[in-house]
This record gives sequence, C-alpha cells and structure tokens, in this order.
Amino acid sequence: MIAAGLRLCSAILVDLTMPLRTATDPEPGPGPRADDLLAWYDRHRRVLPWRALAGEVPEPYRVWLSEVMLQQTTIAAVRPYFERFLTRFPDVFALADAPEEAVMSAWAGLGYYSRARNLHACAKAVAAGGGRFPDTAEGLRKLPGIGAYTAGAIAAIAFDRQEAAVDGNVERVLSRAYAVETPLPGSRPEIRRLTQALVPADRPGDFAQALMDLGATICTPKRPACALCPWMRPCRARALGIQETFPRKIKVTKGALRRGAAFVAIRSGDEAVLLRTRAPEGLLGNMAEPPGSAWEPDYDVAAALLDAPLDARWKRLPGLVRHGFTHFPLELTVFVARVALATAAPSGMRFTPRSALDDEPLPGLMRKVLAHAFDPKPEPEKKPRGRPKKEPPPMPLLAAMEPPVSMPDPEPRPRVRAVPKPPPKPAPAPPPEADDLLEGEVEPPAGPPPPRRRGPARRRS
Repeated sequence: MIAAGLRLCSAILVDLTMPLRTATDPEPGPGPRADDLLAWYDRHRRVLPWRALAGEVPEPYRVWLSEVMLQQTTIAAVRPYFERFLTRFPDVFALADAPEEAVMSAWAGLGYYSRARNLHACAKAVAAGGGRFPDTAEGLRKLPGIGAYTAGAIAAIAFDRQEAAVDGNVERVLSRAYAVETPLPGSRPEIRRLTQALVPADRPGDFAQALMDLGATICTPKRPACALCPWMRPCRARALGIQETFPRKIKVTKGALRRGAAFVAIRSGDEAVLLRTRAPEGLLGNMAEPPGSAWEPDYDVAAALLDAPLDARWKRLPGLVRHGFTHFPLELTVFVARVALATAAPSGMRFTPRSALDDEPLPGLMRKVLAHAFDPKPEPEKKPRGRPKKEPPPMPLLAAMEPPVSMPDPEPRPRVRAVPKPPPKPAPAPPPEADDLLEGEVEPPAGPPPPRRRGPARRRS
C-alpha cells in the first residue's frame, strides 16, 4: 500500500511539470480536410458584391474584375471602386471600347496602375474573341495581366475547375496548418502543392473562396481565433503553440528615402490646375500629375525653382507630402503659384478646371499633393522621447561675473541640559470598602486623630 501511494504521488508530481491540456485542445490526427472547411463556409460565408449567392452561377466578368482589383488591396478599399466600375463599364465590351484615360480615371486611387492598363488590354482581347473568357487556367494565363493566382481563382470560382488559388491569405493558412518552415517567397511552390492536393472535385470554387474567408476572418496575421477555426485540430502550428510565427518571411528592407518637388499652378478665374501625363513606362505610367522634379535621395529643395514648369511667383508651402511605394518612401515639397487666366500651358501640359479633376487619372500621391496645395497643413511638431528635461532656474546676467560672497558660519546654539522631572507623588490609599468592615465597627475619620484634652486631676478621698 505504501509503495503504491508513493508511485501515485510521483506520477502526480510528474504530471504537474507537464503543460496542462483541456478538453478543447487538439489531438494529433490527420491533416486538414476540405469537407470541414466547406461545412464552415456554408454557415459563415461573406456576402460580397462580386460573389454569387449560394445556388447562383458566378459571372466570369465580375469574378475577373474583382480578382484583378483585389491584388495587393483590401476588400474595404475595393468595394466602392468595384461598384463604380460596374456602373461605368457594365460588361467586358463596354470596358474594351472605353478610352484608356477613362479606365485610368476610374482606377485612380487603387494603386499599382499597371494593373489598370493590363485590365484594359485583357478586356480588348476577350472582346475580340467574342466576349467569352477561357474556362481553363492554361487559357486564362495567356491573357494580359493574368498570372497563376488569378488564373486559378477565375477557373475555380467562375468555371468550377479543380484549381488552387493561392493568395496571401491562403499562404498564411496553409503554412500554419502544415507548419511550413521554409520562408516566403521560397515556400510558395510547396504551399501551392499542398493547396492543390486539398482542392475537392466537388465545389472547388466554394473551397477557394472558403480558404480566402478563413484567412481574412479567422486565421488572421495577429491573434488568430483558433478556437473558431474548422481546422483547429489538425493544425500543426497551433498544436506547437507557435501559429503566430507563420508564415516565415525574409525581411525585405526598403530603399533609401527619396525627395522631390511638385509645382501646382492655379489659373485665376476658373481655378484650373496645370497637369501633365507621365510617361507610359515606369512608375505611375500614363497617370496625370502636377509637374514636378525628379525623385532623388539627395534632391536639393533650395534649388527646386530651377525645375518649375513656368515663370511665376512660386510660394513654398509648409509641411511635406509623404507617400510610401513598394520599394522606397517619398517626400515632396509643394510649391504653389497663381497665374493669369490668359497663361498658356507649356508644351505637353494642360490646364484642367478644378471641377473636372475627378475625371483625370490622378493617383493617390498626386491627390495628396493637390489637397495640400489647396489646404496646406504645417509639419507636426516632433515631441522628444522620454521625460522632458528640467531647465535650471534663470540666472541674473551678472551673477556669473560676481565673486561668490562668503557668509560667516552662524554661532552654535547653547546646549541646554535637560532637568529631570521630580518623581510623582504617591496617591493616597483609597478608603476601605464598606464590605471590608466588621459588623458594629465604625469607619475612622480620615487624617490624624484629634488631641486628647487633659481635665483637672481628681482628688483622692
């Protein structure tokens, strides 16, 4: 009995050193299954303007347009652009027949403007083929601007092909589910192979959209809601408790800060703004902008007026316009000038009325420049980090010149010896209680007894 009790105690002590498990902790088992994900998707699928409802047949034009717009952009940013785009170009033929300036204007603000040019070229190619998109991933990849991910997504969602659509959300979900240690982008072939192996023959389009929804709502980059995930039990990263460390990534450092100047010439009378179109090649190709300088790391703002597009009284505005590109950050100093109504636009430039600026293909950076020109904001003060240093009290001007004044030491105070206190007088003894007297006795008076009187001596007879 004693030996059994000791063994039981030792087992309890060993268990206390191990991490505690709860009923909700996953048990090791097989890998993730498509059926579990589709069951979750049927209950929690998101309603999006480009997504067909349950039981509806997806429209390839809407699927293609949304997938191109969603590349490197959030759903919240794409939603208003998608609805306006459909109103302006309701089908692929309307988009193909539109001038490029109108397409770029409708796209302005979404960024990565080469996508808009490829979108227009792709619409022309599809329209020339009768308006029907190819229904295979191989055929879709032959169209302008459609890569591996977009081809897989369109083939799966629009045509129910058994193709994998691997975007950033899917990379995060699969790298956690299988604990893929190879950092991105080197792990993309492996993640694509793992995803393709999971795509079911039935409902591949719903599976692709379910993976996207899972990564966007549950398996988020930070603090994923693992308790709500349909793949919680088979997720290897979650079993190890390191799910937030996936996917592994190689840190990419951005380029050096570049600086430049932008010149906003406003024509009096109609408030028209001087604009020009950028070259088709390179960054922000074929987009509109106020004329400006080159963007260089060592740009000298003091000599910026040498880059001004015309002679005018240019005023340098306070503050800077900051913008971040993929490979480098940018700071622009804005100069503003008012010119006469009869001022002619320089060669290759045009004056656009302020009311018509929305029709110009202005990227987000140039909209920031114009907003700053019409409503300049001063540069915010940089608060010092840490606790503010206390300044010493102000010193009189001649105080440092005067010699220090020596003061005599004060005389010591006389020492006073403490007089001891007299001992307290003993308190008089309390009178005896009545209960302490014997019966028949009388309490004697307090104080000394009275003197005895002496009478005359008696004579003896």
